Amino acid sequence: MGSVQIVTTILAFAITAVAVWLAVRAVMKMVAVIRLGQPDPTRFGDKGTRTKTMLAETAGHTRMLRWSVVGAAHWFVMVGFIVLSLLVLEAYFEVVSPTGGLPLVGNWAIYGLVTEWLAILGLVSILVLIAIRLRNRPTRPGGRSRFTGSTMWQGYFVEGIILAVLIMGFVIRGFKVATDHFEYPVWATPLSHAVGGVLPNWEAGVSIAALIKIAISMTWLIVIALNVTMGVAWHRFLAFFNIFFKRDPGANVSGLGALRPMTSQGKPLDFEEADPEKDQFGVAQVEQFTWKGLLDFSTCTECGRCQSQCPAWNTAKPLSPKLLVLSLRDHAYAKAPYLLAGGGKDLTGEEKATAAQLAHMDVLALAEAERPLIGTAEEGGVIDPDVLWSCTTCGACVEQCPVDIEHVDHIVDMRRYQVLIESSFPSEAGVMLRNLENKGNPWGAPQNTREDWTKGLDFEVPRVGEVDDFEYLFWVGCAGAFEDRAKKTTRAVATLLNEAGVKFAILGEGETCSGDPARRIGNEFVFQMLAQQNVETLNEAFEGREKSKRKIVATCPHCFNTLGNEYGQLGGEFEVVHHTQLLAHLVATGKLTPVQPVDGGVTYHDPCYLGRHNRVFAPPREVLGTAISGELTEMPRNSERSFCCGAGGARMWMEEKIGKRINVDRVEEAMSTGAKTVAVGCPFCSTMLNDGVNGKGAGEEVEVVDVASVLLRSVKPDAPGGTDTERLPVAG
Repeated sequence: MGSVQIVTTILAFAITAVAVWLAVRAVMKMVAVIRLGQPDPTRFGDKGTRTKTMLAETAGHTRMLRWSVVGAAHWFVMVGFIVLSLLVLEAYFEVVSPTGGLPLVGNWAIYGLVTEWLAILGLVSILVLIAIRLRNRPTRPGGRSRFTGSTMWQGYFVEGIILAVLIMGFVIRGFKVATDHFEYPVWATPLSHAVGGVLPNWEAGVSIAALIKIAISMTWLIVIALNVTMGVAWHRFLAFFNIFFKRDPGANVSGLGALRPMTSQGKPLDFEEADPEKDQFGVAQVEQFTWKGLLDFSTCTECGRCQSQCPAWNTAKPLSPKLLVLSLRDHAYAKAPYLLAGGGKDLTGEEKATAAQLAHMDVLALAEAERPLIGTAEEGGVIDPDVLWSCTTCGACVEQCPVDIEHVDHIVDMRRYQVLIESSFPSEAGVMLRNLENKGNPWGAPQNTREDWTKGLDFEVPRVGEVDDFEYLFWVGCAGAFEDRAKKTTRAVATLLNEAGVKFAILGEGETCSGDPARRIGNEFVFQMLAQQNVETLNEAFEGREKSKRKIVATCPHCFNTLGNEYGQLGGEFEVVHHTQLLAHLVATGKLTPVQPVDGGVTYHDPCYLGRHNRVFAPPREVLGTAISGELTEMPRNSERSFCCGAGGARMWMEEKIGKRINVDRVEEAMSTGAKTVAVGCPFCSTMLNDGVNGKGAGEEVEVVDVASVLLRSVKPDAPGGTDTERLPVAG
């Protein structure tokens, strides 16, 4: 060992010792902060499925590759980071000796080949990612980007470090080639040999380059250790855990469909026994999120995919799912010293810490602890109320997140506290909640008018109780029973089922609201009141039947989602299908035969709670494919990336006062296709898009209709009025 190697060895091991010590301290801090969260025992079941899902999403990059170029580039960078860590380890041997290398595998040509090409592809990939970040920088001309609000220096720092480490790897190998100490042939390591061809024969260069590589790597570790909220770096460790502990590892997208039940101390809340002084109602303090919530916040990569897809953000609302998560993350870590020292408020608002403890606490942490979780800028709030109430719960953020953050659950948890304890929510939503409590529907319509939609039909609509021999219970829903436009869809579905010979029955006045708007706005009490009543009614209607024969068909995706995914939490196990699924089956089996195609061009709008939340994409398109002439014209944002109509999350009953109206944005996209008919599969979407079309003054040129109405016009061209299809052009 020469003098150069003595110096490089001492420096390499010294900086490594500092970096490792700081990293261990940072990990211990992060673990301590995450453990401040509330228990969630549901995250530990089915470890086999969790492991398979985690490996598929990480090694297979199944979610990242939805954005193909970024996903492919990120895969090579990730695999390079893991495999080429061996080259960082090898650098410790090279600072000691210019001829040093890894024991055992260091002389294998295949090892040289694999690491060479991973480094080459990693180099190309990191340059692609840097270019993408620069192209989408927030300061670029053209407005906000998905990186708006991200800590840009951290992204540039991480990408710059990766680039530098990869370059230094080739420099080390190049010096080995130049000094004739390289183990691998040209065919296995062409770039290393090319670099060696231009470097001098300088043996000390190997050890010095290895020291630089180690110093760069350890600088990265030191910087992230001193910045525990640096998600753009820490996600490469935390993502494995966050994906493993996702809510439903067997689902296509965890965190969609059903909402996470309202819990206290890890157990579902029983409202008959709950006490606000002893039980947690929603989330009022950051430590009241579950430990998985705090892990979510810590894992955020700041990539902005959620932000790019969010309908609120894209229409100039203050909500960005990314910025919401980052605000909660920064608040949690800033407040952590106070909490870890014994501070905190109990459920009555009393301070847990003693005066003596408070006297020695970090003043900045104490100041952070005084901030309300929900509050305006003047109040020092972490999350502004306008941010909280802008969410449509469309799930686009959850769908796009590459590390499985469950944004919607966290937003609804905060809403729950605001509604149930603070009684703080948009005033116009109060009318809807009172109607649900007093009338059993959000419109406040008389219950004895629930069956009015049946009047004028040329067949009898059977009621449960009057007939026992029915295959499907037709869940009409509040919109389908009371809203004029939706009633036409209800009549169209009933007519088609009758035409196909399907035996069905309705509950009539025995049906009440599914509770979806109450639950999404945060009023879990009203939701459970309505849901328990419906579960009791449905169980009685299906008495004696096994689950596979307890079939329900619903026209509203919100009812479809609630009955199928959430009533099981309250003892209601049913097989629920959307009407487009049943209609597609009836057409495919020849029980419904379109005879005259609808003309004029048709585009289809995917409802969030049908498509993204429940993965029903094909059936509506299959129905339309048989009922129209020509091909369906897709909007640019469709299927998983469909843009929300703006009605979900109980936004249907709240005024949209900030920015551009979401429904107008969607209508403009639909009209840009040139289609004369916009087909929908949801009564809320129908209302919102119709309003948007009329607002654009295009009511005479563009028709918004349900898929069932399109099919009915094709199956029965001479059907009587009242199906909202009269204006559909017919090919002929």
